[in-house]
Amino acid sequence: MRSESEFIALYETRFGELAAQVYAYTSDASEAQDLVQEAFLRAWQRWDTVGGYDEPLAWIRRVAWNLATSRHRRVAVARRFLQRSSPPEPHPGMSPDHVALVAALRKLPEKQRRAVVLHYLGDLSVAEIAAQTGAKEGTVKSWLHRGRSELARYLNEFEATGELRRPGEVSRRG
Repeated sequence: MRSESEFIALYETRFGELAAQVYAYTSDASEAQDLVQEAFLRAWQRWDTVGGYDEPLAWIRRVAWNLATSRHRRVAVARRFLQRSSPPEPHPGMSPDHVALVAALRKLPEKQRRAVVLHYLGDLSVAEIAAQTGAKEGTVKSWLHRGRSELARYLNEFEATGELRRPGEVSRRG
């Protein structure tokens, strides 16, 4: 069995060469590097065995090549599927109100935001939110109350000024 230092030396001296070979096959340098990296990772995970082979690089090369072939097949299947499929229905852009709501939600503390989204967008009851979050129902009600109050304040401010600011923030308008 070879040592860790021998694995590192093999990686440092042969990675570029192997990546160049896989790149020639895939025509994608980034993908080739990822595939060779994955092959070396798999070799390292099995180094007790692979390190004992006469030519561990041959094993790594075979794994990299197999990964590239699998990728090539997956891409070909996806391409055929897309060619047979109709394009997706156009999705209308988000309205200014939706953008303002999402921006206001981002300003809420995480627990309040989660409760508001689960309740109003996910249509979950207070009891269901409590079960999902591990909080008591009274706590969820508190999060919803505080979240609604903060949202109302942020959205009223947005309607009046066109900006969302936290209390104490200075307007960018000057």
